[in-house]
Amino acid sequence: MRAEDLPAVTAIYAHYVTESVATFDEVPPSQEAWREKAEDIEIRGLPFLVAEVDGVVAGYAYAAAYRPKPAYRHTVEDTIYLAPGRTGQGIGRALLKELLGLAAQAGARQMIAVIADSGPESAATLALHASEGFTEAGRLRHVGFKQGRWLDTVLLQRAL
Repeated sequence: MRAEDLPAVTAIYAHYVTESVATFDEVPPSQEAWREKAEDIEIRGLPFLVAEVDGVVAGYAYAAAYRPKPAYRHTVEDTIYLAPGRTGQGIGRALLKELLGLAAQAGARQMIAVIADSGPESAATLALHASEGFTEAGRLRHVGFKQGRWLDTVLLQRAL
């Protein structure tokens, strides 16, 4: 991820904040907030990837600290978002595969995915993670309320 990718990353995530329940954020973070997040990920030595198609950002993925407590320091959480219109093209799979390898190289031992279970909307994300060796570690029921409905989160885990 380069500084010039920040506007596209900001816009992609803003789409999911305002148009979906894929994230429980309700207000899109600013470009400055994204810059700070990217710097934190870089300082921790973790990967932040951007996929481009024909020179245009088509999606991004990063591994970030799972929780702030020191004992979790070898566990990361993945995040993957694709630009609208870029799903189903193998971009998410390519990002996840690369992310898994780079997170392991950075010293992570476990990767967690926290996925909002919104039925058909989240089926592809759950299937992608399952195809890369993630298994369901638990479900938190009705922990998020967005767009007028209660949502579960599914916790997936994979050893690196």
